[in-house]
Parts: sequence; C-alpha cells; structure tokens
Amino acid sequence: MMFDDQLPENAPLAARMRPRSLDEIVGQPHLVGPDGAITRLVTSGHLPSMLLWGPPGSGKTTLARILISTIGAEWRQLSAVNAGVADVRKVIAEAKALQRGGARMVLFLDEAHRFNKGQQDALLPVVEDGTITLIASSTENPYYEINSPLLSRLRVYRLEPLSEENLREIVSRALEDPRGLAGRVQLTDEAMAALLELSGGDARQALNIVESAAAVTDEGGTIGPELVAEAAQQRLLQYDRVGDQHYEAASAFIKSMRGNDPDAALYWCASMIAAGEDPTFIARRIVIAASEDVGNADPRALQVAVAAMQAVEMIGLPEAQYALAQAAAYVASAPKSNRAGGAYFSALADVEEKGRLPVPLHLRPAAHRRLTREYGYGKGYLYPHDYEGADVEQQYLPDALAGKVYYEPSDEGLEKQIGERLERLRRARRDARHGG
Repeated sequence: MMFDDQLPENAPLAARMRPRSLDEIVGQPHLVGPDGAITRLVTSGHLPSMLLWGPPGSGKTTLARILISTIGAEWRQLSAVNAGVADVRKVIAEAKALQRGGARMVLFLDEAHRFNKGQQDALLPVVEDGTITLIASSTENPYYEINSPLLSRLRVYRLEPLSEENLREIVSRALEDPRGLAGRVQLTDEAMAALLELSGGDARQALNIVESAAAVTDEGGTIGPELVAEAAQQRLLQYDRVGDQHYEAASAFIKSMRGNDPDAALYWCASMIAAGEDPTFIARRIVIAASEDVGNADPRALQVAVAAMQAVEMIGLPEAQYALAQAAAYVASAPKSNRAGGAYFSALADVEEKGRLPVPLHLRPAAHRRLTREYGYGKGYLYPHDYEGADVEQQYLPDALAGKVYYEPSDEGLEKQIGERLERLRRARRDARHGG
C-alpha cells in the first residue's frame, strides 16, 4: 500500500503542493538539510520508530509520508482522534501476518497525544519487538503526553515553526507551480505581508487562505490585503491548553509578573484568556507568584491574588477578567522578595539531611512538660506575652540546629520593616544571653 502520487484537480491546494521528496521540503534544515538527522536516516536505509513533534503546518505528515515512501514498506495510517484499541489491534494482527511472510509494516499515527494510556500501552510490545515501525506525530510536548515506556522506544525529532521566509517560499511556489495555481492569480506585497502574519508559521493555513482568496478572484487578477483578511476571517490563535503553547504562555506570564512588567503580564493573561484557557489555571499562577515572588515584601499581594481566584470561582468569565487583570497587575507591580520561600527550602534541606530532630522538651505539650519540672530537664516553656515586647530569649529549634538562621528578610517593601524588627529582637536576645 503506497501513497497516491496523483491527486484530483479539486484536491485542496495544500495537498496538491505537498512535497514529494526531502529536497522539496522548505525549512527544518536540522532534519532535512545535507547533514540533517532525517537525511542521514534516509541515506542509511534504516527507519527506526520515531515521533515527529512540532506545531501545526510545520511538515510532520509530509515528512512521515516521504520516509515511508523512501523505504517502500507496507504502511497503515491511524488518526488518534478517532481510532480506538480495536483499530490498533487490527493493525497489529496485520503486522504480525506480514512479519511471518518476511515483510515489515510501518504505522503512521497522527495526533499521537490523543491516544490514552491503554491505547499507547497496546502499541508498546509490538514497537519494542520490531513487529511495527511506528512513526507518530504530535503537536503536543511528548514528554507530557506520551507514556514514558513508549516514548523511550521512539526517537524524538522536533520540527520548528516555519519562518516568514519559509512561508513566502511555499506560497510563491504554490502560486506558480502547475500543481498549484499555475500563475492564475498574484498577491500584492501588502497581501503577502498580511498572509504571512495571519498564518502564524503554519504552511497549511497559509495555503488554505491563498486558495480561498483565489477562488473569488478572476483569472489574471491580483489578491490584495483586504481579500486575504476576509479569507482568513480571523487570526488563528496558535495555542493549545495542554500543549507547548499552554506552557510557553504560562511561563511568559509568570516571568513577566516576577520581572515587574505589568504590561507584559496583562498581555500574556489576555492571550491565554482569548485562546480559551481555564481562568482558574491563570488565577492559580497569580496566587503562586504572589507567594513565591512577592512574599513578605507585600503580603497584600497574596490577599489580592486569592480574592481574584475566589472571584473567578464565583462569577466566572467574562466578568472575572477584571479580577484577573487587577491581580496580575498588582503582583507584577509589587516589590519582590523570595526570601521566605528560600528560607523554607533551606529548612527542608536540613530536614532531609538530618531527619526529624527531637522537639525540645520545653516546647512539647503540657503533659510532656511535666518531665521538665519533675525531673529537672532544663527550664520550662517561657510564655512570650509575659515579657516586655512579647518576646523572651528561648530556644525553639532542635538542639542540633540551635542558632541557625534561615529567614533573612530583604530590603524590599514591607519586608524591610520585618527585617528591622527581627534584627532588634535578635540583638536583644544576644544581649540577654551575654548579660548585656
């Protein structure tokens, strides 16, 4: 079973212009250039199981088809969107029959991240023993979406988004190539610029827009930017709530708040909301930033963030956009300190290194403290409110860590005042210890 080389004239432009060899592929030089990883595979004649990972329209399916055609193996194609375990088992049975006859089968699995754990597990044994050579494609990060046992048996090749120069070459070829529009229409420079911007690195999207615009343009006519915009209808948001775009946008959002840039924080917040992100996910990121990055430099940031999260839960979108915007802007604009979190993880490191150390007797519950009085184990617990300033020199850490300082406040915002107070208390305790 081979791919059809001939397509009907009414096939989509993107299908008619699909590259037929590695030489025709535009972009991805790290894979299909003279020294590219895929080029070396083709030269060697060896086709291992692999996963092609990249954004929509970057050439994953095209590359898979070329690889399969190059080695001339029997192949089957499944889309994880609508295939089930029964479909997988049928392909496995066919592959085993071919194997008994000395032939091999390649399975091209599109949108592999859509397969659940059970479906992925069904493929694992036959991929492992070589019954099937699997070429999977995914727009999502496989390290999040593909089971580790299966992923460990696949070579992962990353396809990058196509550049504007790449798209320009692809569109120009489609306008002139006999397989494409064969010079029937032209694009103005302004239309080409608009098309490149609207396509977002997706070759299929670019060719679909050109085809739609050409359909309403007389032969020999020119396509302008207005027609491109009409054909595109609206910008395609390159975002998936479980994929790379999800993690990249969330990362940019968090780093913008940490970096004191409310404008960027609001942009990334808006981009996630516009793309359909779960608003509670955004709210949780703001709460985390309020504690991790603002901390005690402005404790109100956590209050604002938690209130925004509650507002999202109570009223939802679209009204909750105001609460998310308010909280994101506040956290981004607030003074920053990560000293409290850093102090906690220093303490945690001691816990992990030294184990759970004994609690000093004078800090134990009342029943335990009777041992202190009756058997003379040290002094009893001193109630701070009985002393001036509600503070008294007393050991609270385990004996093995006595005197250890974890929390050293910064000079940012309210934390500066916290630091000054702690320094006064620590100085007074030192003086008390030394009789000063």
